[in-house]
Amino acid sequence: MSRYRTVVVGTDGSAPSLRAVSRAAEVASDSAARLVIVCAYYPSSAREVEQAQDALGDEAFQVIGSAPAESTLREATDVARAAGATSIETFASVGEPVVVLLAAAAKSTADLLVVGSRGLNTLKGRILGSVPSEASRRAECDVLVVRTTR
Repeated sequence: MSRYRTVVVGTDGSAPSLRAVSRAAEVASDSAARLVIVCAYYPSSAREVEQAQDALGDEAFQVIGSAPAESTLREATDVARAAGATSIETFASVGEPVVVLLAAAAKSTADLLVVGSRGLNTLKGRILGSVPSEASRRAECDVLVVRTTR
């Protein structure tokens, strides 16, 4: 098997997504590959973030983590460096996570797309689809689904 040259991973700032970033960084380090960390987001005001925290509880990371994409990417970059990645790029874009991830993978000619497992075994994920299942189905490169929930 050839080594990966470019590894793309998505993050929304949640602890599970940062575990996926760490694993992607390990794979990138082992392959001397470039790591591209991607954050899909929708712009949110401070008031909208506060309302989301109240309404969504544990699911609030979906709004809070994506609102300030720069800080989410900064934290993910720190996690990636700690896991051994040396060549790191970041990419933030407004849009749906799967669409943004696949576009980033295509743009960077990724050999590997890394996603966390969150949503795979939930009712919502089975009915509406989840990022890992959609990415696995639609990606044109290898996909690594990291077990991020325990």
